[in-house]
Parts: sequence; structure tokens; C-alpha cells
Amino acid sequence: MYIKRHLETTIEKLNSCFKVLLLTGPRQVGKTTLLRRLAAVDRTYVTMDDISVRSLAMTEPALFLQRYKPPLLIDEIQLAPKLLPYLKMYVDEQGQNGDFWLTGSQAFELMHGVSESLAGRIGIVNLLGLSYGELIDRPAGPFVPENEFLLSRVKESPLLPMSDLFDQIWQGSMPALNSASEQDWNCYYSSYVQTFLQRDVKELAQVNDELQFYRFLCAAASYTGSMLNYAALAKEVEITPPTAKQWLKVLAAAGLVYFLEPFAHPNLKYAVKAPKLY
Repeated sequence: MYIKRHLETTIEKLNSCFKVLLLTGPRQVGKTTLLRRLAAVDRTYVTMDDISVRSLAMTEPALFLQRYKPPLLIDEIQLAPKLLPYLKMYVDEQGQNGDFWLTGSQAFELMHGVSESLAGRIGIVNLLGLSYGELIDRPAGPFVPENEFLLSRVKESPLLPMSDLFDQIWQGSMPALNSASEQDWNCYYSSYVQTFLQRDVKELAQVNDELQFYRFLCAAASYTGSMLNYAALAKEVEITPPTAKQWLKVLAAAGLVYFLEPFAHPNLKYAVKAPKLY
């Protein structure tokens, strides 16, 4: 069962303005599903998870673009960073708007290559898990923090009992857990964390002890909604504060951590500077 995403309109607009479109976000939030649903029948799909395709893109990127002509959807582009300069040359010479659609699950490493190779030529969209508005099929639109808007939103949305609200929070926003198929919650997230530790962590950071990083992941989760304190977080896992800072950057790059920065007004002399961790 496909759940309509609010970013569909944004993606269609950017596709008409940029030669390359990049959709980033954590693993399994539905990036590939969304783009394949929006893609026309003539758009070729390739994934860098395929070792033969990735080998061609890394060793012979020019030949890769000869074999796979646009319009093209390239999945997990961060696995083939050497392809990015060749995409730049192609779109500069003969590219048209919407030629290349890319997806990537590792924003930190991916953005480094994008900023160097495709600046000014690429539209970037970040996809997260399902929102409550998407789950109840509410029309897309911006959020406006004004009384009139909030009162109209109350009339449009069904009243959600507190028990149902906590059930939704516990279940999470991953599409696989909100589709028609039944997924075991514990098995799903256990597999998700295991895949993250085995693949993304090794690619994004030099972590020798997976068990220690897992303990750090759990400690970071326990700080959800609290002000960020690197020293306290490091003490719980018996690592140094600089290591805790670096590991949090890894979690943020993978889309698993969000830093809510404090409100800063130029006339405030005693403002809280530490962000909150989610």
C-alpha cells in the first residue's frame, strides 16, 4: 500500500528547474519508492547496491553514462562518488532539466561530493519518515504558527486519543511499519540497527568497537528532548567528549539524530546556546 508523500509536489517543481535532483534521508524512509512512483516509463533505474553496476560507475564512469542514458534514476549514489564529476560534465554539455534523479542515505559524505561537483546544477530534497498528515491523507501545505491557522487545522484533523497518540509514537514513522502488511516492531528495528552498525557506521566513521557504538546509540536515544551535553553523554559510554561529538555527527549524517537549535534574538544577552537532541 503506497502512502502519498507531501514532497511529491516539491519534487515535481524541482525536476522542472534542475538538471539533477537529489533525494536524501535515512534508510528505509521510502526514497526509492517515492521516485520510482513519480518516474515516467522511460526513466531507467539502476542501483549502486548492485556490485557490477557500482564497479562500472567507479572504474569507468564515462562508459557508465554511455550504457545508461538519461532520464536515469541512480539509487544510493554515495556508493559511487567518482561518478559525480562525470555527471557534472554531462549536464554541462548536453543535459536537460530532470535528466538525473539520485538518492542517497549518507548525507555527510554525499554532500561533500555534491558541493564540489554539482553546485548550482542540483536540487536537493530531504525525505524523513511519514508525518501524521500523510498517514491521515491530509492535503500538503506549509505549517504556519498562527492562531487562525492552528484553529483551522484542529477542524480539519480528527481528534486523536492520547493512547492512540502514544501508540503512533511508539510505532514510529517508517513506511514499512505503517503499511498494510504486518511487521513485527522488535524484529524490524533490531534489523535496522544491525544494518546501520554493519554498513553505515563503518563507511562514515572509524569505529573499532561496534558494541560500544551501540551503547552510545542507546545513550543518545535516552537524551531525546534534553539539552546536548557531550561530557555527560561521553561519561555514560566511557569515551571522550570529542569522540562523542564525532559519533553524534555520524548519527546526524545518517539522519537518525536531529539537533533543535535554540531561538536566538540579537537583544538577548543570556540565551541558551546548547541545542536539544532528538
